[in-house]
Amino acid sequence: MKYYIIAGEASGDLHGSNLMKALFKQDKEANIRFWGGDLMQSVGGELVMHYKERQFMGFAEVILNLRKVLGQIKFCKADIETFQPNVIVFIDNSGFNLRIAKWAKALNFKTHYYISPQVWASRASRVEKIKQYVDAMYCILPFEKAFYKKYNYNVHFVGHPLIDAIADRPQVDDSVFRKTHNLNDQPIIALLPGSRKQEITKMLGVMLSLVDDFKDYQFVIAGAPSQDYEFYKSFIKKKNIKFISNKTYDLLSISTAALVTSGTATLETALFKVPQVVCYKANAISYQIAKRIITLKYISLVNLIMDREVVTELIQGDLNKTRLKKELTAILDTKKREQLFLDYYELEQLLGGRGASAQTAKLIYEAVKTKD
Repeated sequence: MKYYIIAGEASGDLHGSNLMKALFKQDKEANIRFWGGDLMQSVGGELVMHYKERQFMGFAEVILNLRKVLGQIKFCKADIETFQPNVIVFIDNSGFNLRIAKWAKALNFKTHYYISPQVWASRASRVEKIKQYVDAMYCILPFEKAFYKKYNYNVHFVGHPLIDAIADRPQVDDSVFRKTHNLNDQPIIALLPGSRKQEITKMLGVMLSLVDDFKDYQFVIAGAPSQDYEFYKSFIKKKNIKFISNKTYDLLSISTAALVTSGTATLETALFKVPQVVCYKANAISYQIAKRIITLKYISLVNLIMDREVVTELIQGDLNKTRLKKELTAILDTKKREQLFLDYYELEQLLGGRGASAQTAKLIYEAVKTKD
C-alpha cells in the first residue's frame, strides 16, 4: 500500500522514522512518501520536503512567513493528489497538518493522526474539526484519551514512542564519549536550547550566563541537527563551554543536570533521569497571544503528565540569570535530586510500556487494509 506521512520538526522526524520502520515490518511492499528529515530518510521511502525548510516558531513568525507557508500547503496538496496514497498519516505539527486533513477528507483520502495536536492546551473547540477530518487518532500521552472522551471521540492510547527510542539506543561509554568530543572529567551540565534559530538565540545566552558561577562543571551545548556549528559559534566564548552536534541522547546519558527549552526535550531529559530546569522565552507578541489562548497550568510535558510541579519552569521574564542560577543550584543538591529521580520513575510508569510505534503501525495497516 501507499503511505503519505507528514512530520514537521526534529521530534516528528524521530517518531516518524520509528513508525516507518514498523510500517515496513507490517507491510513488506509499503511505498512511503513523506515530509520529514534525515532520520526518516535513512529508513527508506521518498523525501518530499525537509522540515528545515518549514521551521517557524510562534504566531508572529508564521505570519511573517505566511506566503511561504501557504505555498508549501498548496504544493503538499498537489503532491498527495499525484501520489494517490491509501492513507495519509499526520504526525503532530497541527497548524500545517489540520489544514491538509480537512482538504484530504473532503477528497475521501483516509486520514490517520499519530501524536495528537495539543488541543487540550488551547482552542479545545478544534476537537470538533478533528472528529470531522481525522479517521483515527493515536495518542501518546496518558491524559489525552480521557480528554477526547469528553467530546465523544474514541482514540487509541499507544504509549509514548520515546520509551522505545531511548531503550533501543546503543549504550554510551562515558570515558570514550568524553575523549571523542574533547570533554574533560568535570561533571556535565547539558544545555538543550531548542532546534529553531529564534528559540536558540533567546535561550542560549541566558543559559551560558551561568558559566562563571559553576566553574567545577563543564557546559555542553546539544546542537540540533537542523542547525550548523557556524550558527552556535558566536555563543561559545569560554573554555568550559563545549559543543556537540546531533548527539543529544548520548550527552544526556552522561550528564549531571540540564537546562532545557520547553518541548519534547523536557520529557526526553526526564526519561534519561537527568535533573533539569525548564526554560521558555518567546517573541513578546507571540507570548502575549499564547498567554491568552493557552489554558494550561504548566508548559513542560513532565509537569503536565504528572499534573503537578515536578520540574521548575522559568517562563519569559522569570528566565533570567538570578533565577536560573538559583534553580540550577537546587537541582545539583542531593536531596532535590533524589526526589526528582523518584518522580521521574513515576512518570515513566504513566507513559506505558514499550511498543508505541509497532502498535500504531499495526492499527494503521489493519484499518486501511480492511477498508481496501
